[in-house]
Amino acid sequence: MAGEERTLLPDDEVERPSRAGQEEFLAQEETPRPSVELAPLVEVFRAQLIPCLEECRAGRAGLFFDAGPGIWPEAEKLRELAFALQQIHAQQDDRSPLVDEFLDLCTIHGESNPGEPRLARQFLDRIDKAQVGSPTEAPPPWMKPEAKP
Repeated sequence: MAGEERTLLPDDEVERPSRAGQEEFLAQEETPRPSVELAPLVEVFRAQLIPCLEECRAGRAGLFFDAGPGIWPEAEKLRELAFALQQIHAQQDDRSPLVDEFLDLCTIHGESNPGEPRLARQFLDRIDKAQVGSPTEAPPPWMKPEAKP
C-alpha cells in the first residue's frame, strides 16, 4: 500500500476533464462581457438634468444637496440615476464626465459652498461650452508640464 497510487472516483458518474484539459481551460482568456451601450442612458440623464439645472438656477433648492425626502422628487431621481450610471460605467472601466461632474457638485458642502443657484449656473455654462470633463481651474504652476525647447 505504501508504493501504490490510489485514485478516487466520484460517485456522481460525471465525466471529469483530464489535468491537461483543466489547464487548457484555465489558460484561455476570459471572454469579455458584452458592454452595455451607455450613451443613450447618459442622454436620458442629460435630458433630465438640464431642466433641473434651470430650475435650480432660478432659485429652487435641493438639486445638489438633499433638502429632505419628497421636497424635489425629480432631483432625488436624478441623483439616483447618476449613482447608478456611475456604477455601470465603473464596471466597464469607463466614465461619463457629465455624470461624474454632477456627482462631484453634489458633494460640495461647508463654508466654501457657493450655493446651488450659482453651482447650477456655472454647470450649465460648462455644459453649453462643452467644457464638462475638463479641469475647472488651471493647474498650479508646479503641476504644469515644462515647455521643452
